Amino acid sequence: MDTAPDPAPDTAPLRARWHATTAAAGAAADRDPAPYADRLLAAWAEPQRRYHTTAHLADVLARIDVLAGHAADPAAVELAAWFHDAVYRPDRSENEERSAALAERALPELGIDAARTAEVARLVRLTVTHDPAPGDTDGEVLCDADLAVLAGAPDVYAAYVAAVRAEYGFVPEDAFRTGRAAVLRQLLALPRLFRTPYGTAHWEAPARRNLAAELADLTTEPAADPTTHTATGPAAGE
Repeated sequence: MDTAPDPAPDTAPLRARWHATTAAAGAAADRDPAPYADRLLAAWAEPQRRYHTTAHLADVLARIDVLAGHAADPAAVELAAWFHDAVYRPDRSENEERSAALAERALPELGIDAARTAEVARLVRLTVTHDPAPGDTDGEVLCDADLAVLAGAPDVYAAYVAAVRAEYGFVPEDAFRTGRAAVLRQLLALPRLFRTPYGTAHWEAPARRNLAAELADLTTEPAADPTTHTATGPAAGE
């Protein structure tokens, strides 16, 4: 049985945050940000989503709050969080590019200047690899906030992998398990999953424990019936 999406959070706090963030980013006073919030929140609530939902958006924004002191441009990082999965189809590979292009169209319409718009789009595109360059503090904050789900308590992590699996319900079980295991090995081979001081101190060790435990489950348990979708998913939490 497919995993149902988590209940969407109350959108009123998200709408209020969007208004505050666009104002902090330099939106023109005569531009109404509300229609943009409407469109973004509708996109985040599309029915094909099981993990990449408004709940994920709210979680990433909450983690950015924890890490904000590390960012050079917190407003750009927050805007990038709003756009980073605004376009999401699990069977396509151009989601980040299309999401960045959406930001490049929307933010100038709000009166946000070219430099900050470019930074937001750059950050969205960075979530393809989650590999910010040394000294890219904005990229470190966004990537760490996006990947922090990997460090969740065991029940939270289990819910995450089940939701991602549901998003990839169209993938046959054997192929899914093989692909997911490859992703987990790649993550575990990285010298660091998290780049901010907070992420390194608080999220690195539990994330590695979760990834290693999931990989062990995938490689020791027999494959489930391919008509069921209860195994873990292939994506890395972005």
